Amino acid sequence: MTHIYFVRHAQPDYRSGDNRTFHLSDEGMQDRYKALDVLKNVKFDRAVSSPYTRSIETIMPLVRQQGLELTLDERLRERDNAGGSSNSHEMFRKRWGDHDFHEENGESIRSTQERNVAALNDILTEYEGEDVLVGTHGTALSTIINYYHPEFGFEQFLRIIDFMPYVVRFDFDGKKLAGMEELFFLQKEYHGVK
Repeated sequence: MTHIYFVRHAQPDYRSGDNRTFHLSDEGMQDRYKALDVLKNVKFDRAVSSPYTRSIETIMPLVRQQGLELTLDERLRERDNAGGSSNSHEMFRKRWGDHDFHEENGESIRSTQERNVAALNDILTEYEGEDVLVGTHGTALSTIINYYHPEFGFEQFLRIIDFMPYVVRFDFDGKKLAGMEELFFLQKEYHGVK
């Protein structure tokens, strides 16, 4: 059995850079320890993350504590919003209602899902039977959940949009999902970027 522990980043400071380089807010820097405390008894074999700063900063204390080497995978990045913050309930509903919909030069739910699931499948192949820590994002993780549970859509996405950080364990038998469990979340105010 392979166990993948997805950790959606803690609250970012949206004023501290662009979508790739946002640092965690002061509150997020503290909150990450609450999430990682839930994982303190898991001995991880590997750590993989989105290359975005907020994801790395969220899991880095545990990576260091366990002496892991962090592998960055560009495919695990968040949905590309083409530099715009066109996030509203109307836009969320459009994206989740039509997985091919995207803003000009932006990325659809489907393309985000395809690259995230491809990265996950490579992790499952390469690290079969291991416990793997993965730093991720709200929409990216939602597309993975939707891949295995197609009923996950707009309403379910809105439920977790404010979960920062958010920890979910996926259990795999080979590449077949055997179970999924929410382990932890903190509800924080969403400011328009995931």
